[in-house]
Amino acid sequence: MYSVRDEEKQDRLGTLEALQNMGYETVEFWSPYSAWTLDYAREVRRKLDGLGLKCHSNHTSAEDFTEPKLARIAELNQVLGSRWVIMAHAGPQPDLDGWKKTAETLTRAATQLRPQGLKVGYHNWDVDFRPVGGVRPIDILTENTPSEVGFQLDVATCLAAGADPLAFIRANPGRIKSYHLKDWSSDPQKQYRVLLGEGNGKWKELLRLAESVGGVEHYLIEQEGSRFPPLETARRCLVNYKAIRG
Repeated sequence: MYSVRDEEKQDRLGTLEALQNMGYETVEFWSPYSAWTLDYAREVRRKLDGLGLKCHSNHTSAEDFTEPKLARIAELNQVLGSRWVIMAHAGPQPDLDGWKKTAETLTRAATQLRPQGLKVGYHNWDVDFRPVGGVRPIDILTENTPSEVGFQLDVATCLAAGADPLAFIRANPGRIKSYHLKDWSSDPQKQYRVLLGEGNGKWKELLRLAESVGGVEHYLIEQEGSRFPPLETARRCLVNYKAIRG
């Protein structure tokens, strides 16, 4: 839903309907959902059910991973039918100790949410793949969290950091539960604005690898602007995704 956030702000339920009409099967809400009332979340769930859309995960601010906020986040996700509470990002950290504390937060949240049938995941930015003192923060997170903590690989930001998403998938079999299929171009004029399949992503190979190593539960298309309006961009990206899959 972040890809169509301007439309969503104007008419969230109508935007859901437009995406379903394009052929989308699942959506992921972004961090402002944490301010919803439970009654409004139930209204959104009724709309999702009526359209046959699923909500498997939601992006959640790092600040919401502490009590008492986490308890309310759990309630919202349960109402929406979500299985994964995804930390949208920890934000830049001053040193590696900051990333270790993030790993502790994820581990603690996973333990707290497990009895409620919810799982915890983490979504990367480019800084996660940029070494600090010779160590990549993303490796601190994977190595210092239990296997039940999943990862949501944002392919474009991984590429933007000069990292290889395929190598990360191979190094963490079964840990990557969902993907943001966002392309990236080394052309500074295009960067994140290229549509899926138009940039540097090795999409056919990535999808094959993601499914061969196991763990992936769903894919999400994310876009940060393009040469088309947001809803048309979402439609074209879905068409490209289906063409990549064959």
